[in-house]
Amino acid sequence: MEAELSFFDLFLEASLVVQLVMILLVLMSILSWALIFQRRKILQQAEQEAHKFEERFWSGVDLAKLYKEVSAKGKRIQGTEHLFHSGFREFARLRQVKNADGVMVMAGTQRAMRVAHSREMDRLETHLSVLATIGSISPYVGLFGTVWGIMNAFIALGSVQQATLQMVAPGIAEALVATAMGLFAAIPAVIAYNKFSSQIGSIDGNYINFAEEFTSILQRQTMGGAVTSNSPLSQGQEA
Repeated sequence: MEAELSFFDLFLEASLVVQLVMILLVLMSILSWALIFQRRKILQQAEQEAHKFEERFWSGVDLAKLYKEVSAKGKRIQGTEHLFHSGFREFARLRQVKNADGVMVMAGTQRAMRVAHSREMDRLETHLSVLATIGSISPYVGLFGTVWGIMNAFIALGSVQQATLQMVAPGIAEALVATAMGLFAAIPAVIAYNKFSSQIGSIDGNYINFAEEFTSILQRQTMGGAVTSNSPLSQGQEA
């Protein structure tokens, strides 16, 4: 065995099964890092947009005006804006229905925001299951390659009269590389999954709190009937 044996040499000397395991682990690692960078960007953007919109929402702006600003974004409405837009639109629509009482109006508004909330959570959680899968199965895939490589190394020993470390070392080294690659693919995926799950939980809490607070504002409007500068209907039923 040469003293200097590179990873590429180990890969070339490995059996076909171990080579396939290594290739699979490399592909899983690449996919994992691609998803990590993508999810990180999306979640950071979601946090920033939610903070920016809530500042605008609580600044005393007329909510009918804010609704028009959000509506102008078209398909780019996301996050807290989506909850606000869906709730406001349903609230204004139900207020125009004859003989509609406050309970019916608020029930419809809450349903609309729940649907928007569910869609936003689906968007944020997209591909998280892939990270979880990579994090959980990569070590086992690597372990399979290790077991297979060591098995082949010991089978080869059975065909010789005198076994030496020099004969078995390359096979064991090739096998252990598969385990190392499995851990290399799994560890970042697990760390990212846990971090993103915590981050999504925090965003989810902000969405729920906003929906509750917005519901309270609309409920006071329904019960009071007075139109104020912060009322969602302060510009009539244009929404």
